[in-house]
Amino acid sequence: MKLIDSHAHMDNEAFDIDRDELFEKIEKEMDFIVNIGYDLESSKKSIEYAHKYGFVYATVGFHPDEIVGYSTEAEKELEELAKDPRVVAIGEIGLDYHWMTHPKEKQQEIFRRQLELAKRVGKPVVIHSREAMEDTLNILNEYPEIKGIFHCYPGSAETAKTLLDRFYLGIGGVLTFKNARKLVEVVKNVPMDRIILETDCPYMTPAPFRGKRNEPVYVKYVAEKIAEIKGIEFEEVAVKTNANTRKVYGISEENK
Repeated sequence: MKLIDSHAHMDNEAFDIDRDELFEKIEKEMDFIVNIGYDLESSKKSIEYAHKYGFVYATVGFHPDEIVGYSTEAEKELEELAKDPRVVAIGEIGLDYHWMTHPKEKQQEIFRRQLELAKRVGKPVVIHSREAMEDTLNILNEYPEIKGIFHCYPGSAETAKTLLDRFYLGIGGVLTFKNARKLVEVVKNVPMDRIILETDCPYMTPAPFRGKRNEPVYVKYVAEKIAEIKGIEFEEVAVKTNANTRKVYGISEENK
């Protein structure tokens, strides 16, 4: 069964040398991918891909490390982009206290503004949270109507249980790393109907390709690891994660 990559960055310069060939590979081997925006330029590029290829969908948003370009004017443009029928979510948005390229207060302000935008356009969100889980959760609790995906889920199994009424957990290549004990526990304890597959390509490459460029087709190694951890068949992982991804993004079988 063909898989879905719920979180890709095919506009990244790492794909400049063979992007067309990779899109051909994706079309042949996968159901579809979602290309994720992280600023205005990447959001526009994601929409461009989504209109060019029937197997690509887009999200639009400002990553917390990229909010230097966020303004009232940029927000208005982002909101117009979000109305495109090929745009399935606002993201990736959130907080990143690892690099701290912007003060916490500024990140939190822009995070809230984009959550408000998601409310206005009626679309789910793709959440980025790095070393900022407490503040991320506190802000999300201010918006109980917001639903979506916790990208590259960074929390514990216990925290996950508090999110499952509103959020799906994006599980990627980190699950295949030898030091991924916490994420393995998450996968063990979270029901399959709340898990989706992602690569975050070209980053977070799963074993056996760790250290090399990640690609959407490598999502199969994440699916294989989930099957191993849960003691179920690969096919069950594929069927359930595909259905979950379609549900959270509002993509029906007929829409592809």
